Amino acid sequence: MAATARVLAALTLILAVMAPAAAQDLPPVAAPTHHVTVYPLPPPGLDNFSVDKAVNAYIASVSTKEKAKSDAYFEGKYYLSVIDLIYVLVVSGVLLWTQVSAWMRGIAASVTRSRILQTPIYVAQYFAAVTVVELPLAFYEGYVREHAYGLSNQSFGAWVGQYFIGAVVSLVALTVLLTLIYAVIRKAKERWWLWGAAIAVLFAAFMLAVQPVLVEPLFNRFQPLPSGPLKTEILTQAKANGVPADNVFVYDESRQSNRITAYVSGFLGSARISLSDNLVKNCPPNEVLAVVGHEIGHYTMNHITILLTWMGLLVLALFWLIDKVFRGLVNLFGGNWDVRTIADPAGLPLVAALIAFFAFLAAPVTNTILRTQETQADIFSLNAVRQPDAFAKATLRLSNYRKLDPSPTEEFWFYDHPSGRTRITTAMRWKAAHIQDPDIQSGPMSP
Repeated sequence: MAATARVLAALTLILAVMAPAAAQDLPPVAAPTHHVTVYPLPPPGLDNFSVDKAVNAYIASVSTKEKAKSDAYFEGKYYLSVIDLIYVLVVSGVLLWTQVSAWMRGIAASVTRSRILQTPIYVAQYFAAVTVVELPLAFYEGYVREHAYGLSNQSFGAWVGQYFIGAVVSLVALTVLLTLIYAVIRKAKERWWLWGAAIAVLFAAFMLAVQPVLVEPLFNRFQPLPSGPLKTEILTQAKANGVPADNVFVYDESRQSNRITAYVSGFLGSARISLSDNLVKNCPPNEVLAVVGHEIGHYTMNHITILLTWMGLLVLALFWLIDKVFRGLVNLFGGNWDVRTIADPAGLPLVAALIAFFAFLAAPVTNTILRTQETQADIFSLNAVRQPDAFAKATLRLSNYRKLDPSPTEEFWFYDHPSGRTRITTAMRWKAAHIQDPDIQSGPMSP
């Protein structure tokens, strides 16, 4: 047994020594294989994209100091809207109770016996008086306050020049409109409010049509945007969405402010795409396209026509209320004011006061109409341009003069555009819904 064990041990040792050499002499054998499917990993942040986290991150990118400054600026407008209303009421009251308005009507009557021509003569006097009296408030709101918050680039002389250009344009427009409406009041009598509202809407449509050609060049210089990829893409977007524009213009907004703006102006075939030089100089192309896409959306969705319709209904209700309230107040105080009927131009201060008062109360209604259209244009831009993060970044650039994160009550009453938080939320929700699309997968990341 011991001898046998020794023989087996020796044999095992020999096999162990010879095994490597023997293995080297064996022919190669293919290793087993298995097909492996390779899937690309999504970019960081897309696999677990959170709308709320992205929105909060964007808003947090604005410093506390910048937020406080823009909040103070925008909240100041809440108080100014009340001050503006009080100002109109006081000025109108003074013109009526001192019978200055009746005196101006007398001047108009002494110049001509024509009732039609008396109206523009009275309106010119009224407008001049109101412009002078309201100049201090306009100077504070349009110059002092804008410079205090670093939003205006205008010198005092430039501001005065543009203020009076605007006053002349307003005088011409107001004179034409009021002459027509007072003629209708005399002709239609008790039904004047119905025909007057129709004239007001038609006149607004006319002004929208001529504004790009006659009004806007009075305030800014417009130059064609230089040829290049940006201009090509803008015109492609315009053509694809039915905007009849064959050029893109840049205007010198930097002469007046540092705001980034763009708009598609015009009506009835007079469309013009205009970009502020601040937008072109300070924003990358994708942000410019996001902003322009919003403006193209307004035109494509016929927002001007829809807005004219809504405002026509509001003006109709407003004129009806003015007719009722005016008659009641004239019955009480007309003798003190020397105002006879609603057809009397001397009653214009009362009409102005009633318009201001009703407009203040109707602000939530008018702002909701405008805010709804702006939201629709935001969504149009997201669908057309497909740049949700560029849209969000462009929104943040507006935060220097718009409160970024208001309460729901503030947004409902005072905002004619969605707030910054609302607009960024809209963009991030859109992104979440398209998170698997190739261009979104490869696009810029949200913070």
